[in-house]
Amino acid sequence: MFRALRRAKDRRRHADGEYGWLFHPYTGDELVAIDCETTGVDTRTAEPVSIGAVKVRGDRVLTSESLDLRLKRPASLTGDSIRVHGLRGVDLDDGVSLDEALVTLLDFIGNRPLLGWRLDFDLAILNRQLRPRFGFDLPNSGIDVAQLYHRQLRRSVMEPEPRPQRFEAVAESLGVPVMGRNTALGDAVTTALMYLRLERAGVPDRCEA
Repeated sequence: MFRALRRAKDRRRHADGEYGWLFHPYTGDELVAIDCETTGVDTRTAEPVSIGAVKVRGDRVLTSESLDLRLKRPASLTGDSIRVHGLRGVDLDDGVSLDEALVTLLDFIGNRPLLGWRLDFDLAILNRQLRPRFGFDLPNSGIDVAQLYHRQLRRSVMEPEPRPQRFEAVAESLGVPVMGRNTALGDAVTTALMYLRLERAGVPDRCEA
């Protein structure tokens, strides 16, 4: 409810602004899978170090229409986060500024619906950066592929509440290759492939909770 009210308020405030078109209903046939690699897992403090996005049209993941952004090194980059995504400070020396990355991302995703694995995490990371700079959160509708998988799994097994599944385990159960795990673009592409597999065939009968 709070999110819907905030979105309606943002829509009224920005209706005639530069990004007013983002709040228009989407009428096309594409989605965009997104992923962020960050300096931590606390959405109140973590900062993005890379952002990946790829368009999905029909039953195809359009890897030729993708976004792979490395950002300048944030102050909160630590050894613990480097061990996850593998991006060291030196790897980010030529990264783009956060302001530039956000503008590029907005232009790329437009008002298309978003796909993500644990999408709320990525949205929280992005919106914390977007609101002070642009005055709004991403207004796009979204599909959380982890939740989609969990709902289908719950319908396919006897247990009323199957255990949450890890990213790699879900990809394997769906027969989807993991594309560059813990890279933003790789995870976005894998998430898009998992979504298409779930939409076409659902959770395989052999899948266990």
